[in-house]
Amino acid sequence: MTDHALLLVNLGSPASTQVADVRSYLNQFLMDPYVIDLPWPVRRLLVSLILIKRPEQSAHAYASIWWDEGSPLVVLSRRLQQAMTAQWTQGPVELAMRYGEPSIESVLTRMAAQGIKKVTLAPLYPQFADSTVTTVIEEARRVVREKKLDVQFSILQPFYDQPEYLDALVASARPYLEQDYDHLLLSFHGLPERHLKKLNPGHSFEGGGDCCAGAPPEVVATCYRGQCLRTAAAFAERMGLPDGKWSVSFQSRLGRAKWIEPYTEARLDTLAKQGVKKVLVMCPAFVADCIETLEEIGDRGLEQFREAGGEELVLVPCLNDDPHWARALKTLCERAPLAL
Repeated sequence: MTDHALLLVNLGSPASTQVADVRSYLNQFLMDPYVIDLPWPVRRLLVSLILIKRPEQSAHAYASIWWDEGSPLVVLSRRLQQAMTAQWTQGPVELAMRYGEPSIESVLTRMAAQGIKKVTLAPLYPQFADSTVTTVIEEARRVVREKKLDVQFSILQPFYDQPEYLDALVASARPYLEQDYDHLLLSFHGLPERHLKKLNPGHSFEGGGDCCAGAPPEVVATCYRGQCLRTAAAFAERMGLPDGKWSVSFQSRLGRAKWIEPYTEARLDTLAKQGVKKVLVMCPAFVADCIETLEEIGDRGLEQFREAGGEELVLVPCLNDDPHWARALKTLCERAPLAL
């Protein structure tokens, strides 16, 4: 075994479903300037207002999907870590969370103390966004800089269009799509439009179509919405899905800002009113099931769909620790370029 470690990083989770733990987690998450990109005083005021009622609401939601082993996101990420240990033969495989525990700082510090000098940093996000990919990379760089660690990174790039990822997605979803259903909805996590326009001024979302149609690669490289649409289209093509059998939406809005559309809630209502009785929902922005998939879609989405006239909503599990995904992730991480 060499000293080239693999560090998997996912979003994170509260330590428990207690309101105090949820409040602490939400405070860390929402105070990240890559998540709420407002000046610190404004961000602090806004988050303080959110934290008046939101922790209790979120604690109830977490409790409804919490497993005996703990947070589904953390448990499933641990299982992926174990699966990757058999795949990654160059060194140890570690897991960190951007928010909550185990923190990126604690894991990197421990690895450096063990003499590890080369780390492939793997943010587990298929599509690029500052609020996911950039904040993980910048936090890792901060730790190395402030702790003066002798660590060199290779960094897994967004893999939304990589064949290995898409093939794993198809393999994991195929058993669900081979059953009878009326429509497949690919629901991605949402983002405020300003996050995308900040990276590409002049970017337009009018009309609701592909915002990156005909755009140069450098624009697509930082357009989360465009990357989501490409993931969905490539998946549908691999599965042989006809037009009209599938569509794309965006979930998990927070606050009053304009978020990228179409919204998942509106799409579920529309599908039900169009006569769709059985809808399958995939969430390809997530590689592990979490509160956004299990509770927001699996519970609230189902309830909403039925209230609108639908009958059955089937949540297709995320990649989690699927063997195809572990093999794909190994290949993707081996290609990760050295960070300059």
